[in-house]
Amino acid sequence: MRTTVNRVLLALIGLVLLALGVSVLIGSLDLQRHWGFTMPSSWPFSGPKDVLLSAHDRTRYRHDDWWWPVVIAALGVLFVAALWWLLAQARTRRLRQVVVDSGDGQGALLRGRALESVLTSESEAYEGVGWAGAALVGRRGVPRARLVLGLAPHATPADVVTALDSSVLERARTSAGFAALPAEARLRAVRHRARRVT
Repeated sequence: MRTTVNRVLLALIGLVLLALGVSVLIGSLDLQRHWGFTMPSSWPFSGPKDVLLSAHDRTRYRHDDWWWPVVIAALGVLFVAALWWLLAQARTRRLRQVVVDSGDGQGALLRGRALESVLTSESEAYEGVGWAGAALVGRRGVPRARLVLGLAPHATPADVVTALDSSVLERARTSAGFAALPAEARLRAVRHRARRVT
């Protein structure tokens, strides 16, 4: 969700900046006259000496009672939105603890980092995996695993995923007493130098 919001926000900001840049470019280079086309009458720039806001536009509301409260409120909303977005980037959704079946009906708490470390080390030990990373997300009683795997050049992705599900994830499910441990695996190629053939 956060990635989608980031992409939409960046796309909107990019479109606004692109439109503003194109309008400034057309006006400052006087492309209308050079290339012989006309722009709508509402176009903000018609020549190289035009400005974005004229002196009249900048000062016409200054003496109205509503002007400064609206400006301050708009800037405050922008500041709060920017602060919320910044905090959302730093917030992590990783599980700090997961509930495991202790056999007594009560359950026990296991540190999420410990299970992530086990998943990472066992994944890296598998043939064909150069490096691995693991994160637990979801709820404490129903966690989900996110794995990132760097595959060696000789590895077959389908075999690696099947083996990890039947060995690494199955051991984690059994040892923690989870009914299920859904997992999402992202596969990446391990960078390596090209071999010189003589």
